Amino acid sequence: MSHEETAAEAVTRKERFGALPERIRPEEMVQTTPAVPHDPDRDAYDPDEFAVRYGL
Repeated sequence: MSHEETAAEAVTRKERFGALPERIRPEEMVQTTPAVPHDPDRDAYDPDEFAVRYGL
């Protein structure tokens, strides 16, 4: 049961399996998103609000 490959089969095999797929970089495999959306009011410091909340 030997199979002799013809020239057409060899060309077809070479076209299909002749090259490796394009390499995917690790940066392309990972998607990063912040855990919590940025809230600018949270980072804003208001000394009067701080004094009223914690000082009185």
